[in-house]
Amino acid sequence: MKIAILSDTHGLLRPAVLEYLKTADAVFHGGDINKPEIVEQLRQYAPLYIVRGNNDRGEWAEAIPHDLTVTLDGVTFAMVHNKKELPADLTGVDVVVFGHSHKYVQEKTGNVLWLNPGSCGPRRFHQEITMMMAELTDGQLRVEKISLPHEVK
Repeated sequence: MKIAILSDTHGLLRPAVLEYLKTADAVFHGGDINKPEIVEQLRQYAPLYIVRGNNDRGEWAEAIPHDLTVTLDGVTFAMVHNKKELPADLTGVDVVVFGHSHKYVQEKTGNVLWLNPGSCGPRRFHQEITMMMAELTDGQLRVEKISLPHEVK
């Protein structure tokens, strides 16, 4: 199973991101979507697991959960936009997917894999534009960092 993991799109789905979404069996979005059209567009590619970010406001965002736990192929993912808002007890969680900082993170602490795909929306804070593609096979997750080109202006 291929999983596209993205966050902080802030109203922009880049063409390069769409190419990766075409190969995904599931899509995780760590929040700061900013527009309901982005949610609808993401749903066209694969089952969508999404959480609300601090910039997702208004009636359209009310139905998006603050946090979400989902199990795929025996691996339990906890999702939240800001990792500071996670529950203290992560018993049973294998992977945490979060966003907010726009900084790519892939690190294992104890038995939990922490994943922040960075931001693949508008370039901010002079940071690189990133997302993740993950391969989930027989309960094992292999994650690949995807660095996307940005326009120089």
